[in-house]
Amino acid sequence: MATVHLRIGDLVWGKLGRYPPWPGKVVSPPKDLKKPRGKKCHFVKFFGTEDHAWIKVEQLKPYHPHKEEMIKINKGKRFQQAVDAVEDFLKKKEKQGGKEQSSEGKGDSKGKKTPTKPLKILEEDDEDLSALKDPSEKDLTDSDPEPSSVERLGGLGTTGPVSGFKWESSPVQDDPHFHHFLLSQTEKPASSMEPISKRLKIVEEDTRSPSIQAADSTAINGSITPTDKRIGFLGLGLMGSGIVSNLLKMGHVVTVWNRTVEKVPQDNQHCDLFIQEGARLGRTPAEVVSLCDITFSCVSDPKAARDLVLGPSGVLQGIRPGKCYVEMSTVDPETITELSQVISSRGGRFLEAPVAGSQQVSNEGMLVILAAGDRTVYEDCSSCFQAMGKTSFFLGEVGNAARMMLILNMVQGSFMATIAEGLTLAQATGQSQHTFLDILSQGQMASTFVDQKCQNILQGNFKPDYYLKHIQKDLRLAISMGDTANHPTPMAAAANEVYKRAKALDQSDNDMSAVYRAYIH
Repeated sequence: MATVHLRIGDLVWGKLGRYPPWPGKVVSPPKDLKKPRGKKCHFVKFFGTEDHAWIKVEQLKPYHPHKEEMIKINKGKRFQQAVDAVEDFLKKKEKQGGKEQSSEGKGDSKGKKTPTKPLKILEEDDEDLSALKDPSEKDLTDSDPEPSSVERLGGLGTTGPVSGFKWESSPVQDDPHFHHFLLSQTEKPASSMEPISKRLKIVEEDTRSPSIQAADSTAINGSITPTDKRIGFLGLGLMGSGIVSNLLKMGHVVTVWNRTVEKVPQDNQHCDLFIQEGARLGRTPAEVVSLCDITFSCVSDPKAARDLVLGPSGVLQGIRPGKCYVEMSTVDPETITELSQVISSRGGRFLEAPVAGSQQVSNEGMLVILAAGDRTVYEDCSSCFQAMGKTSFFLGEVGNAARMMLILNMVQGSFMATIAEGLTLAQATGQSQHTFLDILSQGQMASTFVDQKCQNILQGNFKPDYYLKHIQKDLRLAISMGDTANHPTPMAAAANEVYKRAKALDQSDNDMSAVYRAYIH
């Protein structure tokens, strides 16, 4: 393939891994961004996503000569929006007489000032190009940086270099706003999660820490190609309902079952809504599992999870060799280990995948998925996880996801109880609760979680987004896990007592923020 000669400011089609080409512009990298070494590549800003990545020279093509070709092979909605963004950029540039000063030199889309002087794509100690004064006016092809592991973002399981730039790429397979983090079973997770905090969607490979083997895929496309595997889903509660809805919206074939249909008449209507959206209805868990390739479960607690698998007409009766079972319920590691063993004993493949989030987050398809167990099942679930969440972590052996989920919910539950305690103490000492919230929202603890929960408390709105009884259950399980590890959990234990008090005040089926009522009664 002929060498592509590009300059900063040139419009291009850039390709990462097996993703389709995406329109972007060659830009200068930030001054504090570590320069990759070893391969020729350019720093590209993608239209429509505002994401950035180092792209190898052989994975770049000029925008205009290949525009029609690219449009023919990608019909996604977000792709078209990206192309429209390019055209808007060109129109503005034309009105400005071909100059890009207003967008590159005066400010970004939010009005923030940016440097007027272009940043060099090379370090000053690069001998072959050290004499360049203005990289925006020079040919950058001779740069010799090594691509970061962003070139390994071609989907789950990609561990080698990116293949050649094949323009006849298959349809889009991954969502750009979804991140995969594969944590190996031998590496400690201490520093491996750092890339998620970066504003620019760049992951640089550190060969000494290979624990993340595939990472952020945000730079490319918003479409999801659903798996051709048949999906089953057991449990249509606060979390499960949003998950199933998003699976259906993204084109998955889903068979559903809800354990309370026979006891709660309105749940029949609940199932009917999903059937109207295209879901199929299974009569028993065993039937769903026997009909589907991958079956997900999301129920309330360890007992419900066990009953679903081991009970009459349960999952275990439908498991056959090769069938996949994914447990998304937040339960203790012992329960997960037991379920994994019984599923595997029948030749099934097991993955635990509890989710961090709430009903609102579930409905929005922005859950965080913590997975562990059979990694091939994790890979098979790729399009499903993209439909239901924004980020996925693979944490190694069975039990690790349960442990991590309980720790996260322990922190969240304890924090919620502390916020409620602060609000009531403010009231008891004659301070304005609204002012307390205003001050809190301007400080380091400001977050959507704090704002929403506090607003709900002040409005007396405790409609469940995450049941109080469930966060209390998670605290109890986390404390038990601490006991097993001989690790003290005094803060969680104190918070647990407050939630138990709230349950005694009949707040179990309200939102977790109803813990506030434990302090005022």
